[in-house]
Amino acid sequence: MKGAFMFEPVFTYLEKFQPIPAGDREIIGRHIHTRHVQEAELLLQEGKLAREMFFVCKGILKIVSVNGKGNEVTQFFVKEDHFCTILNSFNNQVPAHESIKAACDTDLIVFPREQLWALYKQLPYFQPLINHITQQTLLAKIQVRNSYMGEDAATRYQQFLQQQPDIALRVPLSDVASYLGITPQSLSRIRKQIR
Repeated sequence: MKGAFMFEPVFTYLEKFQPIPAGDREIIGRHIHTRHVQEAELLLQEGKLAREMFFVCKGILKIVSVNGKGNEVTQFFVKEDHFCTILNSFNNQVPAHESIKAACDTDLIVFPREQLWALYKQLPYFQPLINHITQQTLLAKIQVRNSYMGEDAATRYQQFLQQQPDIALRVPLSDVASYLGITPQSLSRIRKQIR
């Protein structure tokens, strides 16, 4: 992503919620930057402070935690046109309880925390806008996760295919199995049964 339009995806998304004047776009553009990450690249390590908020332009990030057995568990996938950070850590500067990794090669727009706080001071409408978006995103995540509760593994996988078909095709099956709380072997069996 190069040239004047490299931040266009984030402005297009923000304008679904509120118009962003051209002059404000320039101000915002001076406070953010782009980054390309490879599949499995770590963006935030559990136990560290979240110092960046990411906007996914192309690709998928995953939020992961480590369970009591020491295994990595995928909690959420974050795809294009969504913001991603560990919100409590980012806002309150406390250690993150999860990590953020690239689930596939991903292009990001990065909002460093200090720069975002500077934007909040310069553009009074910007903090309520970002807060509204992050609240809506959290509610949507909870709704999706709740839809899997109490369902058997095959039903969870079929719901996943209906709710997030684009993710199913782009991330490793081991990540999908982890997200759905089933073993990769069980997922392979389920996939053969529903073909």
